[in-house]
Amino acid sequence: MNRTLISALALGVSATLLSGCAVLGGGRGGGGADTKYVARDVNTLYSAAKERLDAGNYEVAAALFDEVERQHPYSPWARRAQLMSSFSYYMGQKYNESINSAKRFLSIHPGNKDAPYAYYLVALCYYEQISDVTRDQKITEQALASLGEVQRRYPNSRYAADAGLKIDLVNDHLAGKEMEIGRFYQRRSLWLASSLRFREVVQKYETTTHAPEALYRLTETYLAMGLPAEAKKSAAVLGANYAGSKWYERAFELMQKHAPAA
Repeated sequence: MNRTLISALALGVSATLLSGCAVLGGGRGGGGADTKYVARDVNTLYSAAKERLDAGNYEVAAALFDEVERQHPYSPWARRAQLMSSFSYYMGQKYNESINSAKRFLSIHPGNKDAPYAYYLVALCYYEQISDVTRDQKITEQALASLGEVQRRYPNSRYAADAGLKIDLVNDHLAGKEMEIGRFYQRRSLWLASSLRFREVVQKYETTTHAPEALYRLTETYLAMGLPAEAKKSAAVLGANYAGSKWYERAFELMQKHAPAA
């Protein structure tokens, strides 16, 4: 993820910070004193939150931005603080808290000009949590759905292009998961189960890097199932689309060896 981009966008949200405000005491280790409830004017409170954010003390910054909203709910700063709280939690890798904060902002200000940024933050929080292909992919599906929502809602925004790139990466990741399961079944001679996984990759993730191997594995699987005509179809599609790949060379050799008349 391009943190320079997301940071720059967040700075745009807070660019109108009032100048000349007093800043609360305490350094990176002074979170308890910073965030306990004390009635403070909005300028001082927001400035303290921004200082903690700039210093990389993200959790304290988020708590202070939340305090802006709690103490001054009808101030123009409350809306801005909600979004900055979400950004601070995101930077501190507190993704659930960031998502909750962004969604709260959207529930109160659905038509706000910064709503695209809030949707984008939610998508990034899911995206950052994507695990490797050996793990459950629920978060990956949530990332895909959230990134797609950014594209659907705001196709002309600055976030749509980056969401599109990430969607391609997420789809490749999901295809990798299907391939991992398919190969697992194949090693155990569970041919029908493996063929279903490989077909899923070919049909649903045909633009990913896993499609050529999926077609080759289908060729292998259909031959093992005694279906040379189906194997020939998979090899033909592989040849038509990926003629220069190693997977086509292997498929061609496999067909010549096991089903030359197919």
